[in-house]
Formats: sequence, C-alpha cells, structure tokens
Amino acid sequence: MKNRSGEKVKLTSIDEMLGVLNEESAMEIEISRIHSFKNHPFKVLDDGKMQDLVDSVKENGVLTPVLIRPTANDQYEMISGHCRMHAAVIAGLTTIPAIIRELSDDEAVIAMVDANIQREELFPSEKAYAFKMKLDAMKHQGGRTDITSGQNGQKLKGTVSRDILAEQVGESSKQIQRYIRLTELIPELLELVDKKKLQFTVAVDISYLDREIQKWIYEYIRDNGFIKPCQISALPDGGKEKS
Repeated sequence: MKNRSGEKVKLTSIDEMLGVLNEESAMEIEISRIHSFKNHPFKVLDDGKMQDLVDSVKENGVLTPVLIRPTANDQYEMISGHCRMHAAVIAGLTTIPAIIRELSDDEAVIAMVDANIQREELFPSEKAYAFKMKLDAMKHQGGRTDITSGQNGQKLKGTVSRDILAEQVGESSKQIQRYIRLTELIPELLELVDKKKLQFTVAVDISYLDREIQKWIYEYIRDNGFIKPCQISALPDGGKEKS
C-alpha cells in the first residue's frame, strides 16, 4: 500500500508534552526499525478508539510525530507513540514521522511516562507500573535534574521523590504508594483490579501477602466471584497496608 504517513508534520499543542526542542524536526523512519519501549506499562488495545485512529491514519496519515531514541544497529526505541505506530501498521504504512532524541535510560522512562500518564482513561495496572518506573528513574537522578548529589540529593531518593511525583501527576503521595503496591500482585489479581472485579483498596491489602496466598485468593475469587475485606484481614499478616 502507498505510504501515507503525512508529508507535513504539525508540531503545535503537543510540543510541551513531548518536550520537543525548537531545533528538532520530524523524519520519516521505517516502522520495522522501531521497537517497543522495554516494559512499556501502557496497553495498546484494538478497541473502538483504535479503529477511529486507524481510520484517521488511512485518511490523513500520521499527523503527530512519535518520539523515539536511537539504539544499537541503526534501530530505534519508541518513547511516545505506541498507539500511533500500531494504527499505522494496521493502516498499511511502512514509515512514520518521528522525532529522534538522544536520551539516557532514566530520561527515556520519564519522557515515556510523562507523555502517557495524562490519558483520560488509564487502568490501575498502567498507573501502578508507570508510577513505579518513573519514581525509580527519579531516584536514580536524585529526584530532580538540578539536584543530583549531596545531602539534598540523598533525601530526594526517598519520600521526597514520591512527593514530587505526586505533585506532577495530581495524586497524593499516599495514593502513589498504593498504586505502586499493586505491582506486588500476581498478574491474575492485577487483571481483576483492571476489570473492576477486585476493589482497589482490597487489592492493596492483598499486595502485602505472600504470592502463594495471593494465588489462593485468586482461585477463591474465580470460584466465588468476590472476596470480603474481613476475609483478607483473617489471613496471616492480615494484608494490612504498611505505613
């Protein structure tokens, strides 16, 4: 099929979101040279919204460039634009307009999360792993790019880093901690949280339990349809949220 990835690339309202620098411009890059971000926490779903995006790409091309970083062997890693690239593939495109930027691993994680975390609808699992990935990257950097050493830098590696992240994403520091706790759930239970078949607060309590007990809980929910908070409290360790 003819390449329709859009000769004209518009960079307006998304500039700030992607952190696009004035001197940066989009280039057409072969999709086959772009691989997904490692442990990308955001789901790419073939739902109605994706079909709308595919229809738009078929009609207009990819108008908003993706953000990628160079890797080995003349390949690239996707930072922001997994859904657009997926739609482009379905639409039959072979190239996609892309901003290429040199980024460290921590910088790439932060850029990837920042570009996706403001979506209107996110699953709890997406927030959980996105918050964890960004918080870890912030700790590596000292919490802020302008504070990377000394006593302040060490302090920012802990609770203060979480406070900064909470302010950035509009959540409380405690809620950030709760979301990150979900990454301690077995995948089957985390999927139940996404499907709203397991309450968020109950899931946080379960996250403190041994994984073998979590497997038992999943089997119980699978067979009975639900589990009561009082049943969790009766288990060893009680699944109580730690401060």
